[in-house]
This record gives sequence, structure tokens and C-alpha cells, in this order.
Amino acid sequence: MSDKIRILLTEEEVDQRINEIAAQVSRDYEGKSVHLICILKGGVFFTCELAKRIAVPVSLDFMSVSSYGADTKSSGVVKIIKDLDEPLTGKHVLIVEDIIDSGRTLSYLTEVLKQHGPEDIRICTLLDKPERRVKKQVKVDYTCFTIPDKFVVGYGLDYAQKYRNLPYIGVIEMEGSEEK
Repeated sequence: MSDKIRILLTEEEVDQRINEIAAQVSRDYEGKSVHLICILKGGVFFTCELAKRIAVPVSLDFMSVSSYGADTKSSGVVKIIKDLDEPLTGKHVLIVEDIIDSGRTLSYLTEVLKQHGPEDIRICTLLDKPERRVKKQVKVDYTCFTIPDKFVVGYGLDYAQKYRNLPYIGVIEMEGSEEK
């Protein structure tokens, strides 16, 4: 099987927008520190780039959750695969995600994390697909790009563990099938 990938957002566009979001986060958390929770695996590229550019003190933890498996559509069932290593009590938490579409994962995760006693919780995403939102109550505080309902790869996003390392965001077109 051969996959064609059409560039949706260039490396330069992604880089510039991360700078802008990091500046906004820095302003919003001025005089405070922010605790980033990276949602693995896809969020690691974005989280690292964002963290390097935030001007206030940053701490970092990781969670791994799944609702996709090896498919291109969410199963709707959210499973925590790796939980936090650090307590959240009194921290300003910023959940950093690669992409938000249905909102199921973030809706579930936000409710779980609230039980850990953070000062507040905000959400930051590289990509947002609001037209796919099932959980309308998910409030995204920082969005780099709003994109159409296409299956995208690159910059941490994958298809069956492939293409995460692409430095841009691309739409995957699978040979012999309709675009996802």
C-alpha cells in the first residue's frame, strides 16, 4: 500500500503559529508557572516545541490515552494507558494535545484531572476539527489551527504509527481508497 500525502500546513506555518501561541500562554500565565500535561504519543512534538518557547516557568508530565487504536476513526471509548507521575494539587494545568475532533478524550480527561485538585485547567491544541465535535462542552483555550474534517498526519500525528516525524501537517490519501 502506498500513501500520498498532500501538505496542508507547512513547517514554517506551524513554527510561526507555535511562537504566537507560546507568547499568548506566557502572557496569560505571567507571574505564575504552568504545568503542561502532554498527551502521548501525538502531542510530544507540539508540547516540546511549545514548552521551549513559553517564557514563564514550565513543569511537564505525560499521559497516554487511546480512543483510536490503528484505525482512522475514534472508537469512542477512552482508555488511560499511562497516568500522571506528579500530583496536580494547586497547579495551573495546561493539557497539550495534538488534535481535537470529537472532544470525547478531552471531555473525559478534563473531568478525571479535576479530581486531582489543580488550581485550573486549560486546553491547548495544535489542530482543532470543531465540525466533528460530539462533546460540545469542551472549551479549547488555545488553538493553533482549525482544520477541515480530513485525516491528517505529521508533526506527531500518525496513521498506524507512520508519518509522526513529518515536519509539516499533511492530508493522507490512501491509494485505492477515498480520502479519510
